[in-house]
Amino acid sequence: MNAPSRLPGTEHWTNKGDVKLFLWNKVAGDPAKTKGTILYVPGRPDSSAMEYFARQGYDCWSVDMEGYGRSTKDRNNNAPISYGADDCYAAAQYIQKLRASTRPFLVYGISSGALRAGLFAERHPEMVDRLALDAMVWTGEGAPTLVERRKRLPEFISKNRRPINRDFVFSIFNRDHPGTAEDSVISAFADAILKLDDSVPTGTYVDMCSKLPMVNPENIKAATIVMRGQWDGIAGVDDLIEFFKRLPNPDKQFAVMPGISHASFQQKNYMLVYHILLGFFSQPAPVYRG
Repeated sequence: MNAPSRLPGTEHWTNKGDVKLFLWNKVAGDPAKTKGTILYVPGRPDSSAMEYFARQGYDCWSVDMEGYGRSTKDRNNNAPISYGADDCYAAAQYIQKLRASTRPFLVYGISSGALRAGLFAERHPEMVDRLALDAMVWTGEGAPTLVERRKRLPEFISKNRRPINRDFVFSIFNRDHPGTAEDSVISAFADAILKLDDSVPTGTYVDMCSKLPMVNPENIKAATIVMRGQWDGIAGVDDLIEFFKRLPNPDKQFAVMPGISHASFQQKNYMLVYHILLGFFSQPAPVYRG
């Protein structure tokens, strides 16, 4: 049996003031007849999950944050997480206008992207139906990766961008529990990133090392799932459980993903991640709320 051909993607651009933001879209069939619109908010560019979810009937979008990928990089700032929430809003406005729809989004964010997604959901609750927060950090308690990262905080504060290379990309997968991802996948992931960037903004590191908590769970009104890899060195279990307990919407889930470290979509167990996320996004609304 032949494998299905890859869905074509389409390039889009929108503006946040004088900032140009790059968006990428994948959808199978008529966008007006999809099951929902998913806005991915990655901590790093590119996400193969778009192909999978487009084939499940969703209108899938990702956006390069300011300072990353193809979006504007020449403003004098370190692209803090708060700016990323603004980028999400600009992208969401563009998509709603393009689709002539005010249907709220299904939003997925990973790592620093989860913080951006959470802030976006706080600021614009009317635009978010269901929110998935993967590999997120709340207060930073119980996060050994952040303990090490804070030792370099003065360096990160001193400049707007930091260099990245192939060794850095591999460290994302090997720092917590080596072996959770195939080397060939990590290598392809590195190729995609380094084709667009040889440096990234320092804002996420500064914020995660010195400004937590940045997201207030009490202000998130959307149905929410908190996803945490078994070996994640940033997303502390107790920290996230406290966050989870404070979410006001009773339509909420906490998922621990076995055999996974920090970058769940690129792990050997990625189909488990897709299954959890698809179940959450396709869950019917409750008929009775009491």
